[in-house]
Amino acid sequence: MIYQSSNGSSKVNRENEFPLQQIQVNDNKYYLISKRIVDLVCSTIGIILLIPLFLLLAIFIKLEDRKGPVIFKQIRIGKSGKQFNIYKFRSMVTNAEELKVALLEHNEIAGPVFKIKYDPRVTKVGKFIRKTSLDELPQLLNVLKGEMSLVGPRPPLPNEVEKYTSYERQRLRVTPGLTCYWQVSGRSNISFERWMELDLKYIQERSFFLDIKLILKTVFVIFGSKDAY
Repeated sequence: MIYQSSNGSSKVNRENEFPLQQIQVNDNKYYLISKRIVDLVCSTIGIILLIPLFLLLAIFIKLEDRKGPVIFKQIRIGKSGKQFNIYKFRSMVTNAEELKVALLEHNEIAGPVFKIKYDPRVTKVGKFIRKTSLDELPQLLNVLKGEMSLVGPRPPLPNEVEKYTSYERQRLRVTPGLTCYWQVSGRSNISFERWMELDLKYIQERSFFLDIKLILKTVFVIFGSKDAY
């Protein structure tokens, strides 16, 4: 698979760098049933309990930028390559996607992912909700709808998937999630290759107790994390 590197250098064939290793997915029937029950119960309770916080965040986002929407919708890729709209509290200026083109050369992560630690498109409110991951809370709706799970690999953008190797594309064999190994292991400070390895590791090892463990670890690392941006 060939793509243009973020620093403008010549195209690189990453497919040869990552030969296909078939990943064994844990698709145990009883595990999947229990996972969906936990997703439904927790997302429903979470949405109800967090309504006051949702309203407060909506007010702050509107006070800083009255023209832009409170909720940002973006097409992501889910299980088996199926597209869906992911929901987030808007943390960037309204023309963020247009400004991204001029910032591509400043990408700080190798691979088909775009991230800048001090992204000028992020608003003041956005910096706070990103640091605490509060911007991700509307994705409880995605969990409720079955498009996402509480635990699973983060859903990628379509243009990122186009640059995946066959090996990396295997992370699309399961339902994406709100949190996974990546979120509790350094997040944006982890290389793209290590990120993919952690996701594939989860796919093989996933179980009811591992999911609970990752949810609890996420709660402890989410606030005050220096690795989220």
